[in-house]
Amino acid sequence: MVSIDNLSVEFSAKPLFNDISYVINDHDRIALVGKNGAGKSTMLKIIAGIQEPTNGTVSASRDLTIAYLPQVMTLTDERTVREEAERAFENITEMSSELERLNNQLSERTDYESEAYMQLVERFTYINEHFQMMGGLNYQAELERTLGGLGFKREDLDRPTSEFSGGWRMRIELAKLLLQHPDVLLLDEPTNHLDIESIQWLENFLATNANAVVLVSHDRAFINNVTNRTIEISCGKIYDYKVKYDEYVALHAERREQQLRALENQQKEIADAKAFIERFRYQATKAIQVQQKIRQLEKIVPIEVDEVDSSALRLKFTCSMRSGDFPVICNEVEKKYGEHCVFKNVNLTIKRGEKVAFVGRNGEGKTTLVKCIMGEIPFDGTLKVGHNVQIGYFAQNQAQLLDGECTVFDTIDRVARGDIRLKIRDILGAFMFGGEASDKKVKFLSGGERTRLAMIKLLLEPVNCLILDEPTNHLDMRSKDVLKAAIRDFDGTVIVVSHDREFLDGLVTKVYEFADGKVREHLGGIYDFLTSLQLSPKVEDTVKSSLPIDEGRDGAVSYAEQKALAREQKRKEKALQEAEDKVTQLEAAIRILEDQMSTPEGSQDISLYEKHGRLKVQLKQAEEEWEALI
Repeated sequence: MVSIDNLSVEFSAKPLFNDISYVINDHDRIALVGKNGAGKSTMLKIIAGIQEPTNGTVSASRDLTIAYLPQVMTLTDERTVREEAERAFENITEMSSELERLNNQLSERTDYESEAYMQLVERFTYINEHFQMMGGLNYQAELERTLGGLGFKREDLDRPTSEFSGGWRMRIELAKLLLQHPDVLLLDEPTNHLDIESIQWLENFLATNANAVVLVSHDRAFINNVTNRTIEISCGKIYDYKVKYDEYVALHAERREQQLRALENQQKEIADAKAFIERFRYQATKAIQVQQKIRQLEKIVPIEVDEVDSSALRLKFTCSMRSGDFPVICNEVEKKYGEHCVFKNVNLTIKRGEKVAFVGRNGEGKTTLVKCIMGEIPFDGTLKVGHNVQIGYFAQNQAQLLDGECTVFDTIDRVARGDIRLKIRDILGAFMFGGEASDKKVKFLSGGERTRLAMIKLLLEPVNCLILDEPTNHLDMRSKDVLKAAIRDFDGTVIVVSHDREFLDGLVTKVYEFADGKVREHLGGIYDFLTSLQLSPKVEDTVKSSLPIDEGRDGAVSYAEQKALAREQKRKEKALQEAEDKVTQLEAAIRILEDQMSTPEGSQDISLYEKHGRLKVQLKQAEEEWEALI
């Protein structure tokens, strides 16, 4: 459908991509991955036609439609939610008129065997399919269903978009793209403004309704559930894996290990050749061999090893003095804005050292309760912050509150106290702000860089209770993993507001669900909570049947039954032998493949890594089948 050919991009004479080529096929679900600054968002913009490459082309099939959701966009506030979403169907009337015109032409023509007639039929079929996918002229039901899936209530649809936050208006833009049913859907961090329920709905929509999808996301669970192909951008090149993200991670590590091994072999080969040349350079009897070694060195193509960010991003939240046993106690807490009740009858007790999650749809009051705990807004009821509780608070807009005119260094220098001021450069280096990056102005930082900088500010203050409101937005996967480890190691109490399932998994032991104006406590981790939501008790009649063996009058097994048992035993033995042979064959194939991958040529062949991954999966399945037969 879309062909990217010899694509190159340069910024200030610095190459970002170099001669990249690949094809986006129908029903591809592609995850674009790579470290920050690798060019993922730039790639989406080029495919969308918003940015021109330095060299190369992006070509698409005729009448192909491409829709693009950027991370940040300019939004208007002139319409209601419904009216704004209806803009996705502006071409419905045009398509209806076009179908009528084509239908009239088909009915008038009689050259049924001609190529022109067939092209007319194909054109009519193509437009009609899109017309039907978009609901024809009865699109309101799909519009309401899509907006509902993204978290809007029916009464929200006739409210002006100006009444909603930027995150909710981004949901409207996402709904408009989904309602257009484009051939290729480009999504740049689509889950940043979604809650867990909306993310799960979007996952299902993309799996069942979307055509081709190319997305950039740092939500590991989301891309694992959506994608079936991973394209890594590294060192200006791409590595194309026909697998989802988790399988890609394993193959990537394997590929790098093979590259390091091949590089080691190549360096040894170079060292041996140079040693030979030095030893026999002036011996006439070895002149031919020396010249051969020199030519051999000239032909060697240096093996490239994938670039790895080795800068240490280590978070260590310092726990201050011991707090009281119960850092937060809520008793009949209620919050209203005018006639609108956000929540009421909130009763919860958070114990010292607990790590809990606040989850629920956006607008249900998670951040509002956090603000109540912080004393930022008034409320009804009783809310007690325990004895000696020192709170470190990371708000959703924390990164935006930084002074854009300050440099990275000055931002931290202003809050550092005592001896810590002597270690500012070291701390910044640990957060990937080493060297010249520490002198960059905040206004030129990316969203992820600003979030890391805001985290450093929080890090410098000793606390015994962390309240983190959406701390992972704009963080890449590596930074999220490090932050998660730091929170897990923190000795104090933690309250996390987050929609990132993978981040919360293994981190929290209690979940507070915000829904319908109530706050409900769920013991266990995030997936225990999600499972409990999906479970609906059902009483089902289960009929178990058994076939008794007729042992005859004296209980002896008949001759016919003996033969049947013997045949069954023989069949099992044969199946076991076939399973053993399959395991042996796969192990041999993997060994041969690994030998090929250890060569300089093989280490650069991505197809070998993909085949190796498939064989590994087949071997695991074969071993499980063999074990089941034992």
